[in-house]
Amino acid sequence: MSGETSLSFLIADDHPMVRDALASALGQSFTGARFNMAGTLEQAKAALDEEPETDAVLLDLDMPGMDGLTGLGRLRAEHPTVPIVVVSAARDASVVRRTYEFGASAYIDKSAPLEEIAGIVRAVLNGEIFAPPEASTGETFAQRAAQLTPQQWRVLALMVQGDQNKQIAHKLGVGEATVKAHVTVILRKLGVRSRTQAVIEARGLALPAAETIRP
Repeated sequence: MSGETSLSFLIADDHPMVRDALASALGQSFTGARFNMAGTLEQAKAALDEEPETDAVLLDLDMPGMDGLTGLGRLRAEHPTVPIVVVSAARDASVVRRTYEFGASAYIDKSAPLEEIAGIVRAVLNGEIFAPPEASTGETFAQRAAQLTPQQWRVLALMVQGDQNKQIAHKLGVGEATVKAHVTVILRKLGVRSRTQAVIEARGLALPAAETIRP
């Protein structure tokens, strides 16, 4: 890890007040740290593409473009070495567990004190990975999905939206044969037999709607 004066953080949350609070807390703990801000998944991806040596990402699961855990999977696939600390209001145990399956280094409840959040981020920067509340046994769909490449994630996301191969090819600017090849590999990696099964399983990666409105 580089010295604190050169630390760079990406704070990805669609609420400006949350971003400012996290930046303030980390700024007090890491003197001289630099902060990039993002309010959508696309902005977060662009920030990481521009600064791939970012020391850590603080990521909200429920912001535009994330599609639940799908966005986390895409960021992890495209930037496999950047530590990701999920800061979320979702308290569902299965969501928490799957963030770790997708490669998050820590999961923090948004209601946690800012000092606690800063302490966990410091531990992550020191190489620690926090274990989920309950250990998962066997390879889950989420773990298999984590093996997808960035382009395969894009194809899967469009499949979930209901797009057919021709529409996917147009949106991604590739040939239909290329999309068919991707779909074949996606089904194999996910361990499913049909496109429909892949879509049904992938929809399970979305955050439970009830969790987002729980007081």
